[in-house]
Amino acid sequence: MNDQQLIELVRQALVGGAVVLVPVLLAGLAVGVVAGLVQAATGVHEPIVGFVPKFAAMAATLVVSLPWMVERLAELFRETAAGP
Repeated sequence: MNDQQLIELVRQALVGGAVVLVPVLLAGLAVGVVAGLVQAATGVHEPIVGFVPKFAAMAATLVVSLPWMVERLAELFRETAAGP
């Protein structure tokens, strides 16, 4: 394995990992923004009020998208194991 192949392998792994994580992170971001707006509007500044909805949204997104994530990671592994 030469340097170019190694660089391409690492790039594919990083991009594949990022693509798999994006749905969960976007769900947490969206719910976090909404929870922050609600906290600012109501004047409630308890940390748990922002944490619980984010955690629930991220967990639900993880459960829903887990089959796709596993399929995507398995596809990445098959492509990597097949080699150039």
